[in-house]
Amino acid sequence: MIRSQDALHAPFGGVVPEIAARAHLQTLIPVVERALETASTRWEQVDAVAVTRGPGLVGCLLVGVNIAQAIAWARRLPVIGVSHLAAHIYAAQLAEPDLKPPVLGLVVSGGHSDLIRWQADGSIAVIGRTRDDAAGEAFDKGARILGLPFPGGPAIDKLAADGNPKAVNFPRPRAPGLDFSFSGVKTALLYDVRKRGELSPRQRADLAASYQEAIVDALLQRVEAAQAEQPVPTIVVGGGVARNRRLRQAAQERLGSLAHLVIPAPELCTDNAAMIGAAALVEWERRGPDPAPFDADPSLGFS
Repeated sequence: MIRSQDALHAPFGGVVPEIAARAHLQTLIPVVERALETASTRWEQVDAVAVTRGPGLVGCLLVGVNIAQAIAWARRLPVIGVSHLAAHIYAAQLAEPDLKPPVLGLVVSGGHSDLIRWQADGSIAVIGRTRDDAAGEAFDKGARILGLPFPGGPAIDKLAADGNPKAVNFPRPRAPGLDFSFSGVKTALLYDVRKRGELSPRQRADLAASYQEAIVDALLQRVEAAQAEQPVPTIVVGGGVARNRRLRQAAQERLGSLAHLVIPAPELCTDNAAMIGAAALVEWERRGPDPAPFDADPSLGFS
């Protein structure tokens, strides 16, 4: 059961927090009820409740956390709050249930670009993160520069399929160590578009393809560097940007020979309830349920 808010936010060119929180409040209970119905499951068959504690927009998180705890209290069920960032890594277990750490993970989304190590003891260590824009944010802002609709990432992905990724040699964003930086390539795209003036369909497609290639290349360079520094048997790529077709293809080409590569199905890369359930199972084994009540944490990291 999937309920998207893209149509609500498209007129504004981005997510409006107040609209998002209200939509959560209006749709969450009906979506839960429909999901149970679709799965032919009764509340009496539910053993626990899982919910995203963070990170994210605080209004949306509060809706989810409070409804989850209310359901758990009413049904006398344990409840476990998880990080949706960690869930993007644990989503790989939905594709490969026997997947175990150590794992090198790349989590790329609208608000995050993180390189992590899921270690043998079950903990997650962040070894690289963005210094400015996240990869998904860079895609969204690049789409606006090119005059493409919201959401920008899928729009660039679609347009880039008709373009030449070598048409423009955009700078590969670099930052110290294993960190990321995408503000430079975004600025380079802006200046290039301003210099050209009115864009032809071919120019727009070439710019989209070249811009996408620069972002994908920068992401994979850091994964390659981390794997060379401390090799692990498995690499996982997750997060909303992992739906991008060029990233998925390039990851197979460049990372597949370095380790066993797992990229969840596209529908499991964007934020979804299945990955939160997977994360809850992992965290349940590590620490058990959470003592209620607990609050949302918009700044929550990987644990």
